[in-house]
Amino acid sequence: MTDDLRSAALESKAWPYEEARKLLKRWPDGKPDGAPMLFETGYGPSGLPHIGTFQEVLRTTMVRRAYEEMTGLPTRLVAFSDDMDGLRKVPDNVPNKEMLAQHLGKPLSRIPDPFGKFDSFAAHNNAMLRDFLDRFGFDYEFASSTDYYTSGRFDEQLRNVLRNYGKIMAVMLPTLRAERQATYSPVLPISEKSGIVLQVPVEVVDAEAGIIRFDDEGETVEQSVFGGKAKLQWKPDWGMRWAALGVDYEMYGKDLIDSGVLGGKIAQILGGRRPEGLIYELYLDAKGEKISKSKGNGLSIEQWLTYGPDESLAFYIYREPKKAKALHLGLIPRAIDDYWQFRANYAAQEWKERLGNPVHHVHTGDVPAEGLPVTFGLLLNLVGVMGEGATNEQVWGYLGNYLPDASAAAHPELDRMIGYALAYHRDFIAPTLKRRAPEGVEVEALQRLDTDLAALGEDASAEDIQNAVYEIGKTGGFAELRDWFKALYETLLGSSQGPRMGSFIKLYGVANTRRLIAEALAG
Repeated sequence: MTDDLRSAALESKAWPYEEARKLLKRWPDGKPDGAPMLFETGYGPSGLPHIGTFQEVLRTTMVRRAYEEMTGLPTRLVAFSDDMDGLRKVPDNVPNKEMLAQHLGKPLSRIPDPFGKFDSFAAHNNAMLRDFLDRFGFDYEFASSTDYYTSGRFDEQLRNVLRNYGKIMAVMLPTLRAERQATYSPVLPISEKSGIVLQVPVEVVDAEAGIIRFDDEGETVEQSVFGGKAKLQWKPDWGMRWAALGVDYEMYGKDLIDSGVLGGKIAQILGGRRPEGLIYELYLDAKGEKISKSKGNGLSIEQWLTYGPDESLAFYIYREPKKAKALHLGLIPRAIDDYWQFRANYAAQEWKERLGNPVHHVHTGDVPAEGLPVTFGLLLNLVGVMGEGATNEQVWGYLGNYLPDASAAAHPELDRMIGYALAYHRDFIAPTLKRRAPEGVEVEALQRLDTDLAALGEDASAEDIQNAVYEIGKTGGFAELRDWFKALYETLLGSSQGPRMGSFIKLYGVANTRRLIAEALAG
């Protein structure tokens, strides 16, 4: 790490560095005995990993790297799976639902895998989580709630919970409805009769020995909380985990603000402290409604990665984490082009500007040098006029009009973007395209454009073509210049918006564009 990078990191106003500065304030000289700064993300394995999982690990990793750039000190990231939670309902996206329904209420780690591949449902989803995080190259340590409870790693803090049972109840009860208060306990015993995580009142018999008393199906039972025979309600569990692990940083969504406050109070009761962290805004769908797994109005990782590269998704997630943003497929083309624009700027920037550039955080400071000579938006317009069934090879044929070395070997990133453009056009643009016939002054303007293109010829530059198009717009009788461009998009491309026409015509070819004009004029 260079001194210039560290100096710039210490001054940068980019949000990952602002977050990392919270840790510097907490530990000005680093943690005692050189212990690594501990970052944590949580995962509820009742379902498969989703875009929320990705964004939380990604953003946490960005803060972690920012801290390392500022200090050069060691860090750890723990991905913690709450796999002792009881199964509350059968997920919609799994097989063998009838089998799962027979295990409602039991810990996820003690329910058979409906997919038939692992020892438990939790083991299956934990494996999916690790595969998911490994796919994107995250550096993390996986931790299982079941392992921590059964191995004894939480035993001392469980004793601490029982010692401070009254204080924890005093924190939690005011947040609950009256009927919930009557049955609430921060400790959830697991029935040795049914295997279910019980929601019953609990009496502490012996805190040091870890013994509690409760009613199980009409029988008064005394049982240990150790060895995986009990777990905590999730809010006390969160605070206990912060204290037990010594978590320094964990971010979460604004919907968990109150839970985070309660977890922090409980952590303090247990001798720990609430970690630093960013409270991020939630994503909205195309209608401006909050994304919800139960509503099914979200966007999956797989959907985005069908139509855009993972770095475009990471770029979009990086930006403005404290602002509510839409997250839907219509955003992908703009996100791809914005990513490439910021990447093109990176090499020429000083360190101060680089650290504020999103691509620095997307690529953890190792930003590839290769640029994109054609925008993704332009590729989409090219594919659009090529029509149904366009192929990668055909697109490269047209790119020869624009690039002297047009080949996949010379431009592998561009080749990758062509594949995304073909997929996005096929599924989302093609069904909406509808060319209209030119009207009024548009007819003569298109005729002038055809004549000017014939005079310019195939070797004309994109700038010369753009100047010709611009001149027609100024002198062709249009009320506003944008009316001319709108007419070009609607009559030639079948869309209400489009590219810089000089670049598009150069890419598509003068002769091919003249054919489009002839088709439009023919009606």
